[in-house]
Amino acid sequence: MRKSHPIRRVVLATAATVSGVVLLLSLKPASDPAAAAAAGAAPQPGAAARPSPQGGQRGGAAAGTVTGDAAQTQYGAVQVRLTVANGKITGAEAVQAPKGGVSDQKTALAVPRLNQEAVAAGNADIDAVSGATYTSTGYKKSLQSALDKIKASSPGSGGETGAGSGSSGGSGSSGDSGAARARTVTGRTAQTQYGPVQVRITVSGGRITRAEAVQAPEGGVSGQKTTLAVPRLNQEAVAAGNADIDAVSGATYTSTGYKKSLQSALDQAGG
Repeated sequence: MRKSHPIRRVVLATAATVSGVVLLLSLKPASDPAAAAAAGAAPQPGAAARPSPQGGQRGGAAAGTVTGDAAQTQYGAVQVRLTVANGKITGAEAVQAPKGGVSDQKTALAVPRLNQEAVAAGNADIDAVSGATYTSTGYKKSLQSALDKIKASSPGSGGETGAGSGSSGGSGSSGDSGAARARTVTGRTAQTQYGPVQVRITVSGGRITRAEAVQAPEGGVSGQKTTLAVPRLNQEAVAAGNADIDAVSGATYTSTGYKKSLQSALDQAGG
């Protein structure tokens, strides 16, 4: 019987070893990125999740805050900040208000009520709080400023600010057609010997429904005369519906300036 040659055994063993190695390599999964991409590997979960926060930000962009200009009053500055969502006022707050002594009491009394009225009305056509006339006037001026900024940045929100900014009817507000027809007009400033007088009126249905002095002489005796005269002049303007009202005795200059500014507001309103 012939014996196998040693060299042949070595060649056969080597061939068997090489075949085994090739077989093992063919069964090993591809681990490099190119092989994974070629095999259609799915993207990492983190990459797929990134767009979702952007979508969330776009959803919240409809809400924001707007701060009106600070309105100076005899007792300190008043400044209003509004929170707006979907074109509507959802929150109002005074970031500045008169402080110290009696002013603290009047601010605590007036500001919460003014905040509520601003949200309920959706415009600056709100009632002044009795006993806090200056704070109320400053609040309404700053509120109107904030509304004007909203209107300027978002033309579609004109229906929310129409009544306060003096725009005519035709707003998109539902269930508030009376407020939509109201207009607020501010007359030109009338200079007097003791200081400027400026009147703002609210007109609805061709009639004056409210009148207020946004500027009036202040300090010392002038402040006392303003406190005496302006409320009466406001009442007479509403009652008369025109500028043909009586001067308040003892406050002739203030009364004269009031009537001039009132006539200017009426001219702008077309009355």
